[in-house]
Amino acid sequence: MKRTSIIVACFFILLNTSAQQSAEVLVKEYPVLWQQTAAEYRALCYQAFNIATLRLQEIPRKQLRNGNIAIITDLDETILDNSYSEAKLIQTGKEHNYNTWKDWTKQSLATAVPGAVAFLQYAKQKGISIFYVSNRDTADLQVTLTNLKKLQLPDADSAHCLFLSNTSSKETRRQTIMVSYNVVMLLGDNLNDFTSLFEKKNINDRFLETDKVQTEWGKKFIVLPNSTYGEWENALYNYQRNLSAAQKEAIRLALLKAY
Repeated sequence: MKRTSIIVACFFILLNTSAQQSAEVLVKEYPVLWQQTAAEYRALCYQAFNIATLRLQEIPRKQLRNGNIAIITDLDETILDNSYSEAKLIQTGKEHNYNTWKDWTKQSLATAVPGAVAFLQYAKQKGISIFYVSNRDTADLQVTLTNLKKLQLPDADSAHCLFLSNTSSKETRRQTIMVSYNVVMLLGDNLNDFTSLFEKKNINDRFLETDKVQTEWGKKFIVLPNSTYGEWENALYNYQRNLSAAQKEAIRLALLKAY
């Protein structure tokens, strides 16, 4: 009887563990599947770039003739689709880290976010300079340029790519561009792509800062959808490092609002 009880107990432990692992996989799978298979994702991307195109059409020709108009854009999940890397991690049971990201970027195989290439080519045709401000490592510059050129993106050169060097904050790099250019638009999937006011802020403060510039969304600030990763996730955990999976799950559950 005692042996039977042990066997039954072990069965339920394994069953429960399997259920937890399946739930964790689903949590990881769904955002990637949404990006790769949902027509709604494509529609949101087209919507963002359609609005951005309309905004450029509002710029007076005289202003464009000055030759100092620029757009600042993020790369990953704004212009480049890296969902393949996330899918590979899920399939192989690996976690995102510096080495797995390097393995992906060196292949220069990211595809374009729907609508991105046509929009940036249109902007360039109007005489607007494109600057790619990304937190890709500077060591990834050449493989990234190869990727951008494959996609026929304009201004795909080192002068127009400002990558991460000593800080993840993009504010200094944005300000460097703004010294010589009139930046009429910023594009990103992360609020930190637009202004430093969002950096290291908790959930409520991010809401407040978003509300303060509500008239800029869809005007000067164009946001692309990304449910896979981003600063919003760090805000969930109040920027605490080294939390266990169980601790993170507890925080996520506590933040859910139900009726």
